[in-house]
Amino acid sequence: QVQLVESGGGLVQPGGSLRLSCAASGSFFSISAMGWYRQAPGKQRELVAHITGGGDTRYADSVKGRFTISRDNAKKMVFLQMNSLKPEDTAVYYCKDEWRAQWGQGTQVTVSS
Repeated sequence: QVQLVESGGGLVQPGGSLRLSCAASGSFFSISAMGWYRQAPGKQRELVAHITGGGDTRYADSVKGRFTISRDNAKKMVFLQMNSLKPEDTAVYYCKDEWRAQWGQGTQVTVSS
């Protein structure tokens, strides 16, 4: 069993930046692909960014060039750097251990002036 705890969400103005963090517990973190997802009110949860254990990444078209996913295997952490934020980025952001299909509790990101 793995536990995932997200942090770093908050209220930010359009054009601003936030860095989300996900702290993982449990074994074999370094070999598990990890994902950041988001869910806006009334919408389905969607994949935002994905990173393999080896560091290969992919992104949703809507965030390419603005968001960067990274990981620190020694610290069992995954990060999502979000730049040039837009109001449509407002959502609850979730971290997911793709190997174990385990979710964190989510962190709210609100982009508003």
